[in-house]
Amino acid sequence: MSRGKPPGTAGPGPGELLGPAQRLDWLRLIRTENVGPRTFRTLINQFGGAAAALDALPTLARRGGRLVPPRTPTREEAEAEMAALARIGARLVAMGEADYPSALAQLDDAPPLICVRGRGEVLRRPMVGIVGARNASAAGRTFAARLARDLAAAGWVVVSGLARGIDAAAHEASLDGGTVGVFAGGLARPYPPENLKLIEAVADMGAVVSEMPVAWEPRARDFPRRNRLVSGMSLGVVVVEAAERSGSLITARLAAEQGREVFAVPGSPLDPRAGGTNRLIKQGATLVTAAADVIEVLTPMAGQAGPEAIEADGPPIEPAAPGEDARARIVGLLGPVPTFIDDLVRLSGCTAAEVQIVLLELDLAGRLDRPGTGRVALK
Repeated sequence: MSRGKPPGTAGPGPGELLGPAQRLDWLRLIRTENVGPRTFRTLINQFGGAAAALDALPTLARRGGRLVPPRTPTREEAEAEMAALARIGARLVAMGEADYPSALAQLDDAPPLICVRGRGEVLRRPMVGIVGARNASAAGRTFAARLARDLAAAGWVVVSGLARGIDAAAHEASLDGGTVGVFAGGLARPYPPENLKLIEAVADMGAVVSEMPVAWEPRARDFPRRNRLVSGMSLGVVVVEAAERSGSLITARLAAEQGREVFAVPGSPLDPRAGGTNRLIKQGATLVTAAADVIEVLTPMAGQAGPEAIEADGPPIEPAAPGEDARARIVGLLGPVPTFIDDLVRLSGCTAAEVQIVLLELDLAGRLDRPGTGRVALK
């Protein structure tokens, strides 16, 4: 539960972690320039809450080498986004709240806030992703539909990306049992346009989710981010049809990196749409010919406890800034080649807290790249 609630602020509602003022602060912080999910978590941990972190942003960015503070939405802009969500029947759900998917919360880059439209109940149940080719074959769509229908009948929520082909077949077949669609853009910008009727049905009978601002137009680079949420919400991902170097293989790779189970449906060697799935099987993915193959593997994982929620507002913390010598040693160890943070601590002779502060400063200045868990590099 939240602590340190400002006087006169209404408290959280049932199942909520944040009060209204805290929710606005979280939204402003995650929408701040150069603040992603990992940076958000570090800021909360370092400063004890979003309000204190917002106050510290200009100083941190300046120490990282940026002359102009990162752009932070005003309270009025954050309130306008929440009002826009409300107008389309959507809401913000914070990590740790009842409707935040427990599997997603386990990721180190899990979004602290997600925009949700639909039934929160489906987001609390165990999920399995089904993805595949947009130009799917008739056989591929038929199998995806059968798989999704059988999984939904067994109590699983089917997650996919609302795209043409396999995604659409999986969503349509699992509407009655529960399905979740993940947007690459904002919830007010459904995509693709020809799936609008399906998207409305998913929102009505299941839920649609996005981490992006409500009016965000999806760009090509937003779809891999979307794919990480599809796999992150799921205990496992089934790839039905995928050509070599397809977006579905990106989802499979992300699933493996996230510790999720990867399943693949075999296909004819003569069909290029089966090239990616057949290669996944060669690399160790579980071969799937029926929903029972998926259920057998994932059932023992369902119901596992998720991590502790991010503390909404902890005690005030004033992290000490490293001295110039310490900062110079840490920055001097960085370069374009990714380096493990543990190695920075060991080689610099600085404390882990000092290293984290310097990395935070560089991150907010737009000078840091985080190519993978526990690794950083200079841009």
